[in-house]
Amino acid sequence: MRELIYNFITWVARVHDSILSINDTGGYYFDDKQLHFLVIGAFGMALIFVIYPIFKWLANHGHTMVVTWIYVFTVILVLSFAIEIGQWYSGTGTMDSEDIAYGLSGFLVMFLIFAIVRGIYHGIRSLLKKDTEDEDFRHSYKGY
Repeated sequence: MRELIYNFITWVARVHDSILSINDTGGYYFDDKQLHFLVIGAFGMALIFVIYPIFKWLANHGHTMVVTWIYVFTVILVLSFAIEIGQWYSGTGTMDSEDIAYGLSGFLVMFLIFAIVRGIYHGIRSLLKKDTEDEDFRHSYKGY
């Protein structure tokens, strides 16, 4: 996990340097706040154009649990990083990537248990509904 974070930070630094180079050589001279406004705003809108159709398709096809899982996983990921950064900044603990990995693992294992229980529940419910429909069908044609 530590290597993943380091690689991400290195990639972000390279992108940052490229944007600064374009800014300076292009004669734009945006300050840091203006660049954050433009780059993060454009990146967010790009994500909207990519993610919205996917989520809309998932929701229209009855996969709202997938949309919910993606949202919750994202919140858990951000929260885990925020906790670790907060511990580092405040000195109340150490910033440890293993804590993030264990926290995410906990969510994934607990969600897997939930998904299995939910699947069993829906399976039983489907079987009971099918039995009721078969019984209703037999009663409606009785005597014909």
